[in-house]
Amino acid sequence: MREFCAILGTLAFLSFGIPIQVFAQDVTLTSRDGSISVSGIFLGFDGDFYRVATDFGPLTIDGSGVLCEGPGCPDLNSFYPIVRFSGDGAVSASLMPALVSAFAARYGYNTEVTVGEYSYSVLLTDAAQGQPAAQFDLAQTSSEEGFADLLTENTDIVVSLREATAQEKKLARSEGIGDLSDAVRARVLGLDAIVPTVSLSNPLTTISLTDLEKLLSGKVKNWKEIGGQDAPVSLLLDDEILSEGSPLRALLPSIKPDVTTNQSLVLRSSQDAVDALERHPYGIAFGRLSTVGRAKVMGLTGACGFYTDVNSADVKTEDYPLTQPMFLYTPARRLPKIARDFLDYVLSPSAQIVVARSPFVDQAIEELSFRDHGQRFANAIRNSGTEISLDDLKSLIETLHGAHRLSLGFRFEGGTAKLDAQSRSNVQLLVRLIEAGVYDRKDMIFAGFSDGQGAALANKALSVKRAQAVRASIIAALQNGEEGNLNMTVQGFGEAMPLACDDVAWGRELNRRVEIWVRDKTYK
Repeated sequence: MREFCAILGTLAFLSFGIPIQVFAQDVTLTSRDGSISVSGIFLGFDGDFYRVATDFGPLTIDGSGVLCEGPGCPDLNSFYPIVRFSGDGAVSASLMPALVSAFAARYGYNTEVTVGEYSYSVLLTDAAQGQPAAQFDLAQTSSEEGFADLLTENTDIVVSLREATAQEKKLARSEGIGDLSDAVRARVLGLDAIVPTVSLSNPLTTISLTDLEKLLSGKVKNWKEIGGQDAPVSLLLDDEILSEGSPLRALLPSIKPDVTTNQSLVLRSSQDAVDALERHPYGIAFGRLSTVGRAKVMGLTGACGFYTDVNSADVKTEDYPLTQPMFLYTPARRLPKIARDFLDYVLSPSAQIVVARSPFVDQAIEELSFRDHGQRFANAIRNSGTEISLDDLKSLIETLHGAHRLSLGFRFEGGTAKLDAQSRSNVQLLVRLIEAGVYDRKDMIFAGFSDGQGAALANKALSVKRAQAVRASIIAALQNGEEGNLNMTVQGFGEAMPLACDDVAWGRELNRRVEIWVRDKTYK
């Protein structure tokens, strides 16, 4: 009885979120010595723990210490958990089935697949015993609908191509689902990117984000206004691009697309928008790197000479400004063990190989050589202000010479010192590699950079503080809280190496960053 009471007292706070299987039926859970019982509506069972809605709120109770009576009690002999996913249709239809299949093969499960019009169900059976182990149900909806399902107790895991909005985070906290801004609640599965695309017949090959903003806000209605042909612009948009949490809206918060004109179309998906370019040769669509197909992807430029085209390395480092992480969001409650195993698996190197073989960008960390940054150094020299001397640039080059930049980096939410969602996930990725000894006997340089607003000395000091904060986050996340055989140092270079133009807000945000560089300790 003492153990049962302790379970009630200590696990009540874990009992929030969404049931694995919902049955509006009464149950009574009684301790094995019969001295205490709890009655309520059966919410779920994950194979180990019961969840029951009681007069005291939802409770999670260890099944090993109780007997279950009532019409809602599961048959323990034939029980297996059903884990529900809901979210972005493209990810749920393509990448998720491949990951589930690879997970099953790695853990010794056979799979039986049932495909619906907008759903995908996989029954996992223990290959050795022939007994069902779990069922994974994937609903191909949208990021927005995935969060709505989470809030209305209709899913266990959200598949999202955007970060949860402020309103979704607020509702999740109020419903007891947890803090969706916590890296524990939001795992980054892989990466994609939003890319401006035009017809192959359109002569333009590049566009600035400033001009994109003008196009989307209706300030530019003809291609000739931005150096193109004399033809009206057709905006080919989709619901995800227009949604509050999309990376494009986050980068250009002032845009308010005019979708009421004859030259605007709102389509079901970004793929539909890109496909519509064949019918609208003077259109512009915002596709995904993973699905653009034969459409022409435009490079991004800035007035200061900044230029970038989309590539996997820049997507990983977030140097490409429209990077789009793919998230798996989970509630703050206990999931079945097989679901927890799957969530651990998707972050593993073997799972990232599956992501790399898909149209998406994996998170496997690349080491970018010093020579790969020639264009960046050229930009730094060309755009250095009056307060940045060639001696400052020489110091930067001498510090980083002989080192390799890691393809993960750290950036901050607009106007704050808080790491953005992809960067919070990068903390966990880097910690895993450090704990695995990948960087033993190496120097790791946390290189901080700032925008060019304000005095150069103040910006340099600020870049040092940001680099120190990231280093502290990494050390705090290590199991022993120590560097071990790795030497971590901090350098701040201020505004010495801009990636984008400082005359616009998105450029300043791109320039505020912390890069990770590594080299052998024996390097001279």
